[in-house]
Formats: sequence, C-alpha cells, structure tokens
Amino acid sequence: MEIKEKIKNLINSNDVCLFMKGTPDSPQCGFSMAVSNVLKHLKVNFNGVNVLEDENLRQGIKEFSDWPTIPQLYIKGEFVGGCDIVKEMFEKGELLNLLKEKKII
Repeated sequence: MEIKEKIKNLINSNDVCLFMKGTPDSPQCGFSMAVSNVLKHLKVNFNGVNVLEDENLRQGIKEFSDWPTIPQLYIKGEFVGGCDIVKEMFEKGELLNLLKEKKII
C-alpha cells in the first residue's frame, strides 16, 4: 500500500489520530508526550501512530501534511497541528471546543 493511502486510511478510520514518536503509553519524545498527555487529560479516545516503526511513514506524514515536525494531530480527518499549536489551543480552551464541535467529547 502506498504510504499516502496508508496515512489517509489511518486518519479516516480514527476520529482522533496522533502521529507521534513512540506510543501513548510510552512516548519517545517530550513533544509527543505533551500532546498525548493533553488528549489523556481531556479523556479523548485516540489512536497513537508510532512513526518510529516505519521510516516511510515518518517522512510520509511530513509530506502529507506539509508540516515538518512530529507529533501531528488529526481530528475527524482535519490536520490540527503540532505540539505548540495543540498546547496553545488546550490552554485557550479551543481544543476542548473543537472536540465538542466535532462530537468527540
């Protein structure tokens, strides 16, 4: 399966999809841990995709989103952003509003 198709399938089959380094239970970088912890704090059920397991996926997600860093958060198929954006949205209450608006929580 072409990497773009794999990425599309992951995003479309999960309401909340986090492309991260490591797993939600064992993040391998501080930025991935921060976004994962925000989602856990909000009690969001999400799929954590470990990009460290597949170099093609790691590069592919950056090209797919045209975003240079990981983690990357998608909600209902829509790219939300990386760590700084997610943390800022969380602090302002915007992330909670988005999750409610998308009927995630």
